[in-house]
Amino acid sequence: MADKVIICRCEDITREMILQCIEDGYQTIDEIKRVTRAGMGPCQGRTCRLLIAQELSRAYHVPMEEVLMSTFRPPTKPISMGALADAWLENHEGEEAVSGQAVAPKPEEGGAAE
Repeated sequence: MADKVIICRCEDITREMILQCIEDGYQTIDEIKRVTRAGMGPCQGRTCRLLIAQELSRAYHVPMEEVLMSTFRPPTKPISMGALADAWLENHEGEEAVSGQAVAPKPEEGGAAE
């Protein structure tokens, strides 16, 4: 029953899956991360990397301090295509587009169009 415990909530990885990786010879959090995606969710492993480290420590009989911790990156946020297009237009006003036509300046907000 303890093997069905969820270690990584973001990626729905169980303790059983982590133990299987260790049995298969994976020895670091990064190796397990690459195989299972544990630690790659929105929280970037803030909780699960410590739980995985505990399992590695227990399996390889090393102190927790000797288990190499993985790094984590801040989560990214999706961006709309419109925001990307607006940013591109702002940076390329007056240049010729790929089609050979000039890029039109973005109309001022709140102003009257002619």
